[in-house]
Amino acid sequence: MTTETMELSGSKTDHEKDLSRHGLESTGDVHWNLSPARLYEESLARGDGQLVHMGAISTVTAPHTGRSPNDRFVVFDEKTEDAVDWGAVNVPVSIEHFEALRSDVVAFLNERDLFVQDARAGEDPTHGINVRVVSESAWHSLFAYNMFLRLDDEALEGFEPEFTVLHAPHLKADPVRHGCRSETAIMVNFTRREVLVTGTRYAGEIKKSIFSVLNHMLPDADVFPMHCSANVGEGGDVALFFGLSGTGKTTLSADASRGLIGDDEHGWSSAGVFNFEGGCYAKTIRLSPEGEPEIYRATQMFGTIIENVILDEGTREIDFEDGSITENTRASYPIHYIPNAVLPSRGGHPDNVVFLTADAFGVLPPVSRLTPEQAMYHFLSGYTAKVAGTERGVTEPVATFSACFGAPFLPRHPGVYAEMLGEKLREHGARVWLVNTGWSGGGYGVGNRMKLGYTRAMVNAALAGGLDDVDYVTDPVFGLYIPSSIPGVPDEVLQPRGTWVDGDAYDANAARLAEMFKQNFEQFSDQVSDAVKAAGPS
Repeated sequence: MTTETMELSGSKTDHEKDLSRHGLESTGDVHWNLSPARLYEESLARGDGQLVHMGAISTVTAPHTGRSPNDRFVVFDEKTEDAVDWGAVNVPVSIEHFEALRSDVVAFLNERDLFVQDARAGEDPTHGINVRVVSESAWHSLFAYNMFLRLDDEALEGFEPEFTVLHAPHLKADPVRHGCRSETAIMVNFTRREVLVTGTRYAGEIKKSIFSVLNHMLPDADVFPMHCSANVGEGGDVALFFGLSGTGKTTLSADASRGLIGDDEHGWSSAGVFNFEGGCYAKTIRLSPEGEPEIYRATQMFGTIIENVILDEGTREIDFEDGSITENTRASYPIHYIPNAVLPSRGGHPDNVVFLTADAFGVLPPVSRLTPEQAMYHFLSGYTAKVAGTERGVTEPVATFSACFGAPFLPRHPGVYAEMLGEKLREHGARVWLVNTGWSGGGYGVGNRMKLGYTRAMVNAALAGGLDDVDYVTDPVFGLYIPSSIPGVPDEVLQPRGTWVDGDAYDANAARLAEMFKQNFEQFSDQVSDAVKAAGPS
C-alpha cells in the first residue's frame, strides 16, 4: 500500500474503514501518511507556513506558544479512578463531557480535509504502542511524522492503532458544554484510548499527550518512564539527563563525542534504555552554530519545522536572537538529522544519571555528586525554574518544584516513579549528579546564566569518571558534595557563594531556597525513609 492521498468517495477503502472506526467520515480529502515534501506542499498551499532559507518550514502557533497545563484533563472512569493521582496536574473530566467534546471534534473534522499519520511511540518492540494522529493541519501531521517513530510500508500495511489523537487546533472548546476551563482542551481517555486536542496550535501538545499515556501504561509492565534525554559514549556507557524544558536536556545530550539515543522521553526496562520518540523538539532561542552545532545544523535541513521564529523578509533566514513572539522558539526534526544519533534508539543500563536544574536563585552549585538518598530526595523535589515561554503566562524564570522533573506528564503518584528510580539505581549502581544550568553570581536579574562551555566541561568530566577521585567540599546549606576542581572550569565557579559580590545576600537567598525545599518535601515525608528525608537541606 502506498502512502498517498485517498479521497473518501466512491467505493470504500481499507483506510476509509479505519477512519470510520473513529466516527470520521470526512466530506473532504483524507491524506494518509504523506511524505514531508507532500506535507510541505499542502501547508504552503493553505498559507499555513513559510519556506525558510536552507529548506526548513516556519510556522506560528501564537497565541499558544507553549503548553497549556491548566487545560489538560483525564477522563475519570473505572479504569482511572484508583490509578491516577488526581489533583492540580491530573484534573478529572466526566465521561459525558469527554463525549460531548469528542462529538464536536468529529463533526468539526468531518467538514475538513484530514491528514493522518500512523506511527509508533516507543523504540522497544515489546513496550511501544502504535499511535494514529488525525489532524486538520498538514504541518501538524509533519510534526507527528518527525516526532514519532516512522514506519515502513510493510508496517503501515497492517497498522492497527493502539492510541489515537484527534487533533482539531482551530476548534474552540466550550467550558460549559465540555467541562473544561477555557477554549483550549487536551483530554485523555484511557478507556477509549484516545486523546482530544482543541483550541491550540502548539504542536508540543501532540507528543506530550502520548508521553503522558506511556507514563501511565508502562509501570504496569515494570518499565520506568522518564522525562529525560539519553546518550551513549564510545565505550557503551549510557547517561540520562533529567530536567524540565529549558534546563538543557536537548543541548547537553546532543554532544558530538557521544551517540544520541534521544532528547526528551525514554523508558528504562530490564533490557536497558529506549527512546519513546523518533525526533527532537529543541529550543532555538539564541541558537548558534558555535554553541550547539548539531542542533543548528538540523535547523538548516529540509523537513525541519521551525516554530515562532522571526524570518528576514527578503532572505527568509532565521533570526534566532529574536524572541518577540516567544522565548520558546522550537525546531522539530527527525532524530537522524543529528549526525551521531543512535539507530535504533536504544542503549544499555545507565552508568550516570544527571539531574538538571535552572536555579533562578543562583545559589546551587553548578555540579555536585549525590548519594542514593540525595538522589531520591532531589528526584521527588524536581526543583528548577520555569523558563520564559515554555508555558503560557510565564515571561521570566519562576522557581518551581516539579516531582520527578516531569510532574505535568505523570498520571500516577510521583512516589510510583521515584520508587522505580530507586530500584533501578540500586540494581545497576549508576552515579547521580545534580547540575545547575541556571544562574551564578546572583539570582535572575542580577547574576548571569552559567556558561554552556563550563557546564559541558563539568558533565563530560563526570561521565568520563574524571570526578571519581577528586576532593569534594560539602555545601553547608544543601549538604551537596561539590568537586574542588574540574579541568576547564575556574575553581571559583564551582563554589557558588564565592561568585556573589555580597556574601550576606547569598546566605539569605540560600536559606530562602532551602526553606522552600523543606516545605515542598513535606508532601512526601510519610512516603520515604528517614534517610531520604534527612538528605535535603539542613
